[in-house]
Amino acid sequence: MSNGRFATALHILTLLEIKNGELLASGYIAGSINVNPAVVRKEIRNLRELGFVDSKEGKGGGFSLGKPASAITLGELYRAVNYIPLLGRSNNPNPGCPVGRQINTHLESLFKTADEIFLQQLGQITVKDFAAKFT
Repeated sequence: MSNGRFATALHILTLLEIKNGELLASGYIAGSINVNPAVVRKEIRNLRELGFVDSKEGKGGGFSLGKPASAITLGELYRAVNYIPLLGRSNNPNPGCPVGRQINTHLESLFKTADEIFLQQLGQITVKDFAAKFT
């Protein structure tokens, strides 16, 4: 299950791209997402460590993109902030059952294929592409 980090991170990067180099305060970003500024600051700290966001301290400071939006794919972002297998995880079936003793092997193959296809698709979309939907 998703915990919302990908959506929050993508919202932040999209807003920074749309604002085209303006330095945005965490309060402004939080207002756009409708979350507490502490949530935004925590996610921005992570995005800054990954090189996606730059910050300027002090009066007139704020946040901007750390690299061009055209250089950040949604697949890269998803893997960085919220990599949860798309179809979930396997369980602990009864090993005495003919299905139970084999199902996890087959599920893992299915899950891996689904994740690869999903991440491949996200890898073809950049933050710039996504942000273009809002202009």
